[in-house]
Amino acid sequence: MKKLVAIVGMSGSGKSVITDYLENLGWKKLYFGGITYKLMEEQGIERTEDGKSEKEFREKLRKEYGNDCYAKLIEPEIKANIEDYDIVLDGLYSWYEYKYLIEKYDNLKLICVVVNKNIRYDRVSKREDRPFDNEAIKYRDITEIENLYKGGPIAYADYYILNNKSKDETIKQLEEILKEMDV
Repeated sequence: MKKLVAIVGMSGSGKSVITDYLENLGWKKLYFGGITYKLMEEQGIERTEDGKSEKEFREKLRKEYGNDCYAKLIEPEIKANIEDYDIVLDGLYSWYEYKYLIEKYDNLKLICVVVNKNIRYDRVSKREDRPFDNEAIKYRDITEIENLYKGGPIAYADYYILNNKSKDETIKQLEEILKEMDV
């Protein structure tokens, strides 16, 4: 049976490092955020540099279609690929998304990437794509926990990677998890 894994964690924890590595191994990466961009484009909504338009659009979708809407929207992509590929889900945020998907796919595993907050905040402030200062990342953390119920999948993960050190150390931990999962 093909594997289905969702990578979870707070912003700047290193989720992209894990998803990119798995994608390079031949896994099919399905990106929840891509749904936002696609639907915004279809509706003629411009993406803003500060990310505000994306945030407002995501909030509107969840308000209109429920907190599990992204899981429902990505499900056809999972169905279309699960027979042929191991799949890594990038961007599962909420407990509601997880609950929806686990009812459909009992083989879904959560890998949580965690990092000490001060290291994470420093990394986020220095990244090329959408850097945040400390106040902005604190605000984002709180709103994601309170409004998106992001803590549930993080707390309930099947596996954890501590990403406080080098990328090589992080990948080494992932490789151990993959061995345990018989990949």
